[in-house]
Amino acid sequence: MPEMQALSERLDALLAGATLERADLLGFSSLKTYAPAPDDLRGHRVRSVGRRAKYLVWEFDDGNRMVLHLSQAGRMDIEEPLKKTKPRGAVARFTFTTAGETPSSVAVLVREYGTQRKASWWVLAPGDEGPLRGLGPEPGSEAFAEFIRTSDSRRHLTTDLRDQHVVSGIGRGWGDDILHRAKLSPFASLRSLTPDQREALLAAATDVLAEALELERARKGGLSESKLGGRFKVHNRSGEPCPTPCGDTLERVSFESYEMAYCPTCQTGGKVLADRRLSRLLK
Repeated sequence: MPEMQALSERLDALLAGATLERADLLGFSSLKTYAPAPDDLRGHRVRSVGRRAKYLVWEFDDGNRMVLHLSQAGRMDIEEPLKKTKPRGAVARFTFTTAGETPSSVAVLVREYGTQRKASWWVLAPGDEGPLRGLGPEPGSEAFAEFIRTSDSRRHLTTDLRDQHVVSGIGRGWGDDILHRAKLSPFASLRSLTPDQREALLAAATDVLAEALELERARKGGLSESKLGGRFKVHNRSGEPCPTPCGDTLERVSFESYEMAYCPTCQTGGKVLADRRLSRLLK
């Protein structure tokens, strides 16, 4: 969420009032809708660029919307001057004419690193929520606080924080950092938490994401770096010292397509959780 919120703010400052001149589909599996078509947006002005959960949302003057999800490896380049190249992993290029006394052309290139192609975009008619339908409440909202304070979910905390239909915008990276800040085991459940622990989880979510957003707002241009995980304090840092002065080393639990990091001293009472790829979870 911090990355997408800051990116949406930069895009809104650049493109609000601009006219879409063309939308070039460069990765044909990325477009998830057929009507309205991308060409239906041509010649229309961008009212705003916003965000919902991990999705960027372009609002156009005809009521249509363009929604984009970068997924894990998706990146965005701002092209000034315009380019015609099709880089490896290119998904789409959107070309605009900016508003103002001296209009200029600017393009937004969406591309992906790696071999998986999961970045996706939709063109939505008025009233169509598309992939935004069913998303859970976001941190900072009353609904999110109500869920954390009252839910009797038996699922692991790391699972609930990752599930975008339960709570949206966190994901596994910031989820690891939030649970570490709250000093909670990733395999505890909301049902098992005391009221004080629930409040600690709420405070951690607020503080971790606010700090991350402050850093992201210092970024310029698009979102071009090949790796964005350098700002995590716990996630993807297994084997490194815990960022608190506890003296322990961060451990991990590996799953089929991702891994989760935690500190045994700070979060699990000194217990090391077994790597799922090697053995059963220690209880």
